[in-house]
Order: sequence, then C-alpha cells, then structure tokens
Amino acid sequence: MPVRTTQITESGGGGPVPRAGRALSGLPAACHPLPALAVTLFTAVLAVAAGHGPSGVALAAGAVAAGQLSVGWCNDRADLRRDLVTGRRDKPLVAGTASPAAVARAAVVALLVCVPLSLAAGALAGAVHLAGVAAAWGYNLRLKGTALSWAPYALAFGLLPAFVTLGLPGAPWPPPWLMAAAALLGAGAHFANVLPDIDDDLATGVVGLPQRLGARRSAALAGLLVLGSAAALVAGPPGRVSAYGWALLAATAGALLLASRSPGRLPFRTVMAVAGADVVLLVVELRP
Repeated sequence: MPVRTTQITESGGGGPVPRAGRALSGLPAACHPLPALAVTLFTAVLAVAAGHGPSGVALAAGAVAAGQLSVGWCNDRADLRRDLVTGRRDKPLVAGTASPAAVARAAVVALLVCVPLSLAAGALAGAVHLAGVAAAWGYNLRLKGTALSWAPYALAFGLLPAFVTLGLPGAPWPPPWLMAAAALLGAGAHFANVLPDIDDDLATGVVGLPQRLGARRSAALAGLLVLGSAAALVAGPPGRVSAYGWALLAATAGALLLASRSPGRLPFRTVMAVAGADVVLLVVELRP
C-alpha cells in the first residue's frame, strides 16, 4: 500500500507530471470551487439585501471566499489517504495534478488572508465569521467521522447572516428566523452532499451521522431540513406570506421529493437550487 500511494501521489493518470505543474495545476479543482462560489455569491447577495454598500459587499464576499478556499483545500488534504484507498481519480491529489504540500500551503495562506478580511468588517463580525470557518476546519480534521458531523455545517451556515449584518453600522444581529433558516440549510446540505459517498466512507472508517443513518434515511432527513429552511424563510418575517413564498414552499417540496429518490449528486444539486431560490426571497424580505 505505501508503494501504491507514492506512485499515485507522484504521477497523474497519463504518467509522471512535472513537479511545478503537479503542484499548481490542480489547485483550483482541489478547493471545491462550485460550493465555494455558491457560498460566496450567497454572501454577496445577502450583503446587498442587508444594505451594505459596494465596499461592504466586496469585503464580506472577499472574507467568505478566502474562508471557503481554506476549507476546501483543507478538506482535500485531510481526505487524501481515504481518497487514495477508494481510488477517487476525480480528486486532484489522487490524480497527481496537485501535490499535498501545495494544497496544505494554499489552505494555510487562504486562512491567513481570511483573518484580516473578516476582522475588517468589525471585531464582532470577524469573530463570528472566523468561528464558522473554525467549525468547518473542525469538520475536516475531526468531526466528519462522528455523530456530530452535521453540527459544523449548521453552525457555519447559521452564523453567515450574522457576519453580514454585524458588519453594518450599529452591528445589528440578524432576525432569529434567518439564522435558523441558514442553519437548517447547512445541515441539509451536509446530508445531501454525503449521500453519493456513503459506501466509500464506511469502507474507510468515516462514520458520521449520515453514514450511521444510511442513505435512505439521510436522504429523507436532508429533504426535511431543507424544507424546514424554506419554511422558516417564508413564515419567519412579519406580515402575510407572499405568493412567491407559497410557490417556493411547493416547488421545494416537489423538487426534494424527486431528488431524494435519485442517485448521485442530484440531491445536493437540488439543495443548491433551493438555496438559490431562497436567496431571491431574501432579497425581497431584507430590502432596506
């Protein structure tokens, strides 16, 4: 096994890769770019809806982007041994297009950039965001294989609206329904994201809550959590529920029901689509 690991780490699928190319060419893919981009865009839209000016939006989005990059690179580096065992050739570290040292350095550099960007929004806002980033690192390094695997997702997502609003003049906290909706969405995303990899996770000793529950129950729980998130966004704000809100609830329920019966990445992509629809509702609800 050690010999096989060395060969895979030192070469790509088509043969040896030059050292510089191996160290750098796979870095963009190793940061989990689509989730990182989605969370960053969500933050930017939320900042606009909350009343930030262009500089505040850029600062919030930049801090979150740096945090997401650090978390993504940390995740791929922490999962290297398990990815080698399961033959995850879609991972840059396994395919040999990025070196472990380069990914580890990139994660640390992104984290170091995240700290001053977060604190530039204010001491309390920065502390809140860094707590969410720390929770995500904790998931990568320890909690992923425990019954608390869902907690870092719930905490990090739940604190994201607080990071945005605490950066406003007067440092106001967001309404509880918004934090609850974000936390439920984060927990649901965790269960949906793990579904395709449950068998590989179990084979390599990763026994988080989704792995303990199994694919069927995890899919159902993911749907319920995301539906609960949409319900909190619809019912939380004062006043009557809008037609868009009722349509969002109905569409969310239908999409999640269909996705829960499908294999692969569809449940997670459905969660991301629901999150996009939620963002539209947030823009309407949070306009100053």
